[in-house]
Amino acid sequence: MTQMTATGFVVSDVSARVGEKAPQFSLPAARSLEAMEQPVALSDYRGRWLVLLFYPLDFSRIGASELIAFSDRADELRAGNTELLGVSTDSVYAHRVWFGLSRDQGGLGMLQFPLASDSTHAVSRAYGVLLEDKGHAMPGTFLIDPNGVLRHAAIHDVAVGRSVHETVRVLAALASGGACPANWQPGDPTF
Repeated sequence: MTQMTATGFVVSDVSARVGEKAPQFSLPAARSLEAMEQPVALSDYRGRWLVLLFYPLDFSRIGASELIAFSDRADELRAGNTELLGVSTDSVYAHRVWFGLSRDQGGLGMLQFPLASDSTHAVSRAYGVLLEDKGHAMPGTFLIDPNGVLRHAAIHDVAVGRSVHETVRVLAALASGGACPANWQPGDPTF
């Protein structure tokens, strides 16, 4: 079954559900200009939190701004037992070219996390972000806990960049183990 979004895009069936095991994947990934087509799998992140970042297309300004913003906070996230992984339907070769461009040329420079290639669209489809008629994913942020359980999912329009601060806040809330009220911030009491 497919569904039509408000913008007229067709989105495929969703099998990723918050509170259930995240859909498994193994994808080729680019980690640097030299490290290409190295496989990355959900199982590689067992024992750590994973921020899985789907983005529409390489070379997009909004996508670049988001990936760079997350990369800038990668060390802070790693200190909290969290890793990052970007995914698009573009090839690892396109990722490599994007890495090779400086940020002032619209490129990424080097990121502090890999970009995976979902060229078959299977993973984007499983996480419910694939725009079937466009052949690329909508922006989606998925927080997967150390046991492989999907704990948070946010999918939004391609015209809006995501908030790294909000992602970090939600991660801290989930990792706190408590029930967190509205507008909870790290250090605030939980219920």
